[in-house]
Amino acid sequence: MSIPSREVIENLRSRFRRGNRVRLDEMDDRHAPPVGTEGTVLCVDDIGSIHVEWDNGSMLAVVFGKDSCSIIK
Repeated sequence: MSIPSREVIENLRSRFRRGNRVRLDEMDDRHAPPVGTEGTVLCVDDIGSIHVEWDNGSMLAVVFGKDSCSIIK
């Protein structure tokens, strides 16, 4: 996995803003919430991970280039 460019990070931050609601599409982690779990975006960090407070209590980040989530509102 490579670190995304500053431009990509800024694009992610403009799309995934604090408070946005998202739905998990895919996460490659044995502790991942089930696909379809919804949560609230906390932030996008400097390597493009989208930090989410999942509705099931999990706090795992969506890793850029590996996992995916969709904005639902």
